[in-house]
Amino acid sequence: MHNIMLKAKFHMASVTHAVLNYEGSCAIDGEWLDMAGLREYEQIQIYNKDNGERFTTYIIRGEDGSRMISMNGAAARKVSVGDRVIICAYASYSEEELENHKPALIYLNKDNTIDHTANAIPVQLG
Repeated sequence: MHNIMLKAKFHMASVTHAVLNYEGSCAIDGEWLDMAGLREYEQIQIYNKDNGERFTTYIIRGEDGSRMISMNGAAARKVSVGDRVIICAYASYSEEELENHKPALIYLNKDNTIDHTANAIPVQLG
């Protein structure tokens, strides 16, 4: 059996561009992609904290060090520049792979500087 699990997450990234007439879907700073183990053309889910939109798209590589989160094409209609978004990638893992699986979690400040990274989400308290 395989389970679909969180592979990587960019938490609270700020949208830097919304370009309706650009080929591609979501450009992400290339250094962040490398850090998270994500690839160009990989499927991602985007959750817009500011307006509640949730949509599926794919990654294109943004300029290294740019802090770019650019929604392009139809995705540009789902955001406004400055919106805070959560970007998640999921993957299918076997039971054996899950024994050592830890997602790459990258937490961003409002200016898209990296606040911290982690491999686990804290337990939610009641």
